[in-house]
Amino acid sequence: MIYAYASLTITNPAALAEYREKAAAALAQHGGKIETATADARAIDGAPVIPDAAALLSFPDKDAALGWINDPSLADLHALRRSAGASDIVLLG
Repeated sequence: MIYAYASLTITNPAALAEYREKAAAALAQHGGKIETATADARAIDGAPVIPDAAALLSFPDKDAALGWINDPSLADLHALRRSAGASDIVLLG
């Protein structure tokens, strides 16, 4: 199992809402899932930039995670997420 941390600063809530309707199914195509997501993240140490929304994603392995982000059939969906605002995803491992 490998995890990815997604951090979003939302400037287009409508685009994010549309993305959320499709995100879980797209992740599932590569064995991924949303472990948890929140619009209520908070710092507990240091001074990180706090996102408007954050999620912890899981995948069976690194190849599955890379397959999801690089899947040409999901390019429009990733573009939709990016159009919702600043979007950073970090693979943890």
